[in-house]
Amino acid sequence: MTRSRFNAKCSVSPLLLACLVLLTGCGQDQYSDLREFMDTTGTTAQPALEPLPEVKPQTTFIYEPEDSPDPFQPRSLKQAKGGGEFQPDLSRPKGPLEQFPLDGLRMVGTISKDNQRFALVRTPESTLFRVKKGDYMGLNFGLVIGITDLSIELRETVQDGVGDWTETKATLALQE
Repeated sequence: MTRSRFNAKCSVSPLLLACLVLLTGCGQDQYSDLREFMDTTGTTAQPALEPLPEVKPQTTFIYEPEDSPDPFQPRSLKQAKGGGEFQPDLSRPKGPLEQFPLDGLRMVGTISKDNQRFALVRTPESTLFRVKKGDYMGLNFGLVIGITDLSIELRETVQDGVGDWTETKATLALQE
């Protein structure tokens, strides 16, 4: 009878031993090194902060209207005082491209014929015009003074704040 009892204990014992081995393997923390790293990194590392930029004092502008025009009143275009050398010919008939502002016109290309270069200009209405040196375009009496492969150079004549005519340069660049 002791022999059968011994056999019964032996058959249960390997099963119990296998469970203990499995539980021992599950009980170990396989991420312990990672947890230790996270705990120490959060307490020891300090982020590097850049110093704040230096505050610069704001400069103010004081408007003194002694002889200056009022900036809140619209300026009227007056006739030039003495005509001046830059006064445009107001009796000249206007060309078709002078009814559009310059920023509404688009240079789309160039062509050459008999050693003369022409620029192709598209209006806001999608009409295409051929422009040569000496033609006018834009609202400010813009005279075409040069044409390159990439742009049209213009000399515009405008009135300044006191009514004198002055010249400015403008460029209409090629747009694809």
